[in-house]
Amino acid sequence: MNRFNRPALRKRIAESMNFSVFFFLIVIIAFLFGISFIASTSSKDQKQILTDAVNKDIIHCYAVEGYYPPNLAYIEDHYGLTYDRSKYLVDYVPIGDNIMPSVTIVEISGK
Repeated sequence: MNRFNRPALRKRIAESMNFSVFFFLIVIIAFLFGISFIASTSSKDQKQILTDAVNKDIIHCYAVEGYYPPNLAYIEDHYGLTYDRSKYLVDYVPIGDNIMPSVTIVEISGK
C-alpha cells in the first residue's frame, strides 16, 4: 500500500485544505469590509474639508475686503477655491454685504 493512499492521511489533508480555504475567505471578507469603511470615512472627511475651506475663504474675504463675497465664483476667482463639481453641490446664498452668507454643501450621489 502506498503511504499517500491511506484514508486517515487523505482526511487530514482535506480538513487542512478546507480550513485554509475558509480562513482565506474570512480574511478577504474582512479586507473588503475594511476598504468600504475607509472609503465612507474618507468621503465624510472630504465634505468637512470642503466646508471648512469655503468658510475660511468667506471669512478671509470679509477680513481683507470688508464685505462678504457676492457669489461662489468670486471666491473661486479671487481666493483659489476648487472642488469636484461632479461630487458636491455648493449652494451659496448671499444675504448682504455685512451678513455672513448661507452655505450648504450637498454630496451628489448616484455615481
